[in-house]
Amino acid sequence: MLKAFRTVAVLGAGIMGSQIAAHLANAGLSVHLLDRAHDGESKNHHVEAAFKRAMKLSPPIFFTDKIARRITLGNFDQHFDRLKQADWVIEVIIEDLAIKQEMMARIEAVVRPNTIVSTNTSGLPVAAIAAGRSEAFRRHFLGTHFFNPPRYLKLLELIPTEDTAPSTLARVQEFGAMRLGKGIVIAKDTPNFVANRIGVYATMLGLQALEQGYTIAEIDTLTGILVGRPKSATFRTADLVGLDTLSAVLQHLHGAIPQDESPAMFAIPDVLRNLVAAGALGAKTKRGFYQKVKGEILALDPRTMEYALPAPIDFGPAMAIAKVKDLGDRLRLLYKDQGRAGQFFRNYMRRLFAYCINRIPEITDDFSEIDRALRWGFGWQMGPFAIWDRLGFSMVLADMESHSMTIPAWVMKMKEEGAAGFYTSAAVPTREMSVHGEMDGGRSARSNVVIPPSPPNSYGEATPTNGGSDDKVPLLKGDLGGSQPEYPNDHIDLDAIKADHHNLLWRNAEAALLDLGDGVALYEFRSKGNTLSMKVLEGLDEVMTLVERGEFRGLVIGNGRDHFCGGANLMEMAAMAQADMARFGNVSATELVEQSAISGLIEKFQGLLNRIYYSPYPVVAAVQGRSLGGGAELVLACPKIVAAAESYIGLVEVSVGLIPGAGGIMRMVSRATHRAATETPAHILPFLKTVFETIATAKVSSSALEAQELGFLPDDAVIIMDGDRRLDVAKAEVLRLDQIGYVPPAAHNTFMVLGKPGRAMFDYAAYVFEQGGFATAYDRFLAGKLAYVMTGGDLTAPTIVPESYLLDLEKQTFVPLLQQPKTQARIESMLTRKKPLRN
Repeated sequence: MLKAFRTVAVLGAGIMGSQIAAHLANAGLSVHLLDRAHDGESKNHHVEAAFKRAMKLSPPIFFTDKIARRITLGNFDQHFDRLKQADWVIEVIIEDLAIKQEMMARIEAVVRPNTIVSTNTSGLPVAAIAAGRSEAFRRHFLGTHFFNPPRYLKLLELIPTEDTAPSTLARVQEFGAMRLGKGIVIAKDTPNFVANRIGVYATMLGLQALEQGYTIAEIDTLTGILVGRPKSATFRTADLVGLDTLSAVLQHLHGAIPQDESPAMFAIPDVLRNLVAAGALGAKTKRGFYQKVKGEILALDPRTMEYALPAPIDFGPAMAIAKVKDLGDRLRLLYKDQGRAGQFFRNYMRRLFAYCINRIPEITDDFSEIDRALRWGFGWQMGPFAIWDRLGFSMVLADMESHSMTIPAWVMKMKEEGAAGFYTSAAVPTREMSVHGEMDGGRSARSNVVIPPSPPNSYGEATPTNGGSDDKVPLLKGDLGGSQPEYPNDHIDLDAIKADHHNLLWRNAEAALLDLGDGVALYEFRSKGNTLSMKVLEGLDEVMTLVERGEFRGLVIGNGRDHFCGGANLMEMAAMAQADMARFGNVSATELVEQSAISGLIEKFQGLLNRIYYSPYPVVAAVQGRSLGGGAELVLACPKIVAAAESYIGLVEVSVGLIPGAGGIMRMVSRATHRAATETPAHILPFLKTVFETIATAKVSSSALEAQELGFLPDDAVIIMDGDRRLDVAKAEVLRLDQIGYVPPAAHNTFMVLGKPGRAMFDYAAYVFEQGGFATAYDRFLAGKLAYVMTGGDLTAPTIVPESYLLDLEKQTFVPLLQQPKTQARIESMLTRKKPLRN
C-alpha cells in the first residue's frame, strides 16, 4: 500500500468541484474547498453560495449530512496558504488553458515539494496546463477526469504526462480505487481522453441515423436497454447533458483531432444547431429532442422541428428479440435481423467497432480500457470489444472488411493467428505492466452504475436528476435482463465461478449455493428482483443445514447483481392471504393467527432469521443497492455485514399497508435499547423515537453510513467504497472471524420495552403527523400498530422482555393486517402499478 492522502484541497467550488470535494469527504478525508474571493464584504460569498447550491442537489452528494463538516470553505485571496497542508491539490476551475496555467503557477509557489497536483479537465491538453512549471512540479502532476456525479459514477480517468513520475500515478491510482471506490482508466493525453472520445462518437452515430429515416424513438429503442445501455439511450441522454454542452464538446473535438479518420462525425448537425439556436437546450429548458406536455412525452420531428407523440414502433419479427433475457443472445439476434432494426444495428456497430480499433494506440494502449470506460462512465453493460466477442470475432471482422472499413495491423494479426476474440487472445496489444509491476487490464469489469435516481453521465458534465416518468420513452417490451461478459479481474468473478459446475453445491429454481474457495460458501438469490420467495427461504433453510455439517468455515449471503434484496415476494404473499380468506372466512384475528398459512410462513421466516443470527459459524451479508422490507430484516439478522457505501436499506412495509413481521421491529428495538446509556425509559426513548419515525415513514437510508445512523447496520459493519469488492471482502471477513475463533451472539437476549406510557407518546406523534397533512388516517392506523408492537403490546409499564415476546407480537399484528381492505389496495397498487398508494 502506498501512502494514503489525508488532506486534500479542491480549487473551484462549481458543480463539479463541490461534488468532488463531497466525495473526498465521504471517503474520510479532510477537504479544503476554495474559490475566487468575492469583491464585497464577505470574501467567502462565492464559495459559500456554490456549496449551498451543491448541498441541495438530488440525489444527495454526501453519505450523511454530518460529513459536510469535513469540508472547510475558503477563498483564493485569504486562504491559498492552506495548500501547504494538502497531500493532494485538485484544480477544478474554468476550462480555459491560460487561466489553468496561471493557477498552476500559484499552486507551485505554495505547495510542499511532494504534494501531488492534478487538473480536473474533460478535454484540455494536460501537459500544456503544466507548461512552464519546474521538472519537480511536473513529476507530481497529472490529469484527473471525474465523471459527474462523482459520488455515483464509477469512472475516474487518470491522464499522466510524459513527465509524470510512475510513483505519482501509482499513488493516485491506488487511492482512487481503494479509498474512493473508483474504476480507474489510464488515458493518454489526447482530446476528450477515452470515455468521451468514444461516447461522443457513439452519440453522433445515433444523431446521424435521423438522416437515414429512423425516428428519435426508434433510435433510442435500438441504443437503449435493448442493447444493454441506459434507458436514456441517445437522445434522452443528450437532453440530460444539455444540447449546448454537447455542441461545445463537438466544436472542441472537431478542431482538436485533425488526424482522425472521421472528422465529419464531429461536425455539429443542423438539427442540433437549430435546437440550440431556438433555446431548446434539453432538460434544463424542458425542451430538446423530447418535450413533456401535460404528462405526455413528445418527440421532435427533425423534418418539421415540431413535437408530436412518437408513432408506434414496429420492427417486425425483431420485436420478439426484446423477450430474450441474455444480453449476448439479444445482440446476436439483432445483428442477424434482416429488417430495419438489424440494418441499423449492424451499421451502427460496424462503425463503432472500426472507430474503437483505430483509436489504439492513440488514446490508450489497452483495448479493455475502452470497454471499462464506457461501462463505468456511460452505463453500458458491455463495452464494444466485449460485444464484438459475443457477436463472433471472425464473422464481424469479415463483415467489416466487406464494407471496406479500415482495419489496423494489430487486428489483422489477430485474424492471421486465428484469434477467437479480444478477451481470449494473447495477440492483442495491452499495456505490458502497470505502475504496480503487475499485468494491467485486471481490474473488475462489473459495472456499478445502477444507482438511486441519477442518469448516466455523458461528456463528464453535470446532468439533472432522472425524474422518473420523464424517461418513459417508447421501448420494445420485454424482460431486458442480461448476463455480463467474462473479463479477467482481480475480484471474485461470480460468472466464472458459476461457469464451473464443480462450484455448484446446491440449487433450486431461485437460489444456489456456490463454493467461493478456502472453505467459504455463497448463498445467491436468483429470484426475480432478488425477492425472498418461498423457494429462496426454503433454500436458505436447507443451505444452513448443509453448511452446519462442518465442511465450510462460514457462509456469505450475496449476489452479483446491483441490488441485494427487493423484500418479500408480494405476489406470493397476496395469493396466500386470499387463500386464507377463502378458507377461514370471517374468523377472529386470534383464530387467523393460530390457523392461517400466512401465520405459519411468518413463524418460519422468523425462525430462519434467528437461525442465521445465532449460527455457530460466521454468516456475512454482502450488501449493495436496495435492501427493502424483508430484505432489510435479513440484513438485520446477519451477525456480520459488509456493505457497499451505496446501500439503501429500509423497512418499507407500511407502504403496502403492513408492518415488519419477521423480526425487523424486534431487532431495531433491541439495537436501539442497547445503544442507550442505561435501561431507564428516559435514556431509551430518544433511540426508540428514531426507530418509530424510520419505520412509520418507510424511510430508506441514502447510504450505508446513514443506515448505521438509522440502526439498520451495526456500528461494526464493514463499509467499502467500491461495491464491486463486496464479495471479496465478505469472504475475507468470514475467514478472519473463523481464524480468531468465531463466537455467535449470546442467546436469550432481553431488552426493555416501554409499555403503554411509551405507546402514548408514539400515538401522539402519529396524530401530529396526520394533523399536519404528512400522513393519512390509514398511515396513522398503521403507526399505531407499529407503536403497539414496539412498546410491548398491552404491558402497562416498562418491562424487560425476551426476543420471542416481540416476535410473537409482530406475528399477531402482521397477519390480521392482510385482511384489511386498504392494505390489500396498497399491495395491489404495488403489484400492478409499481407505485405506493397513499390511501
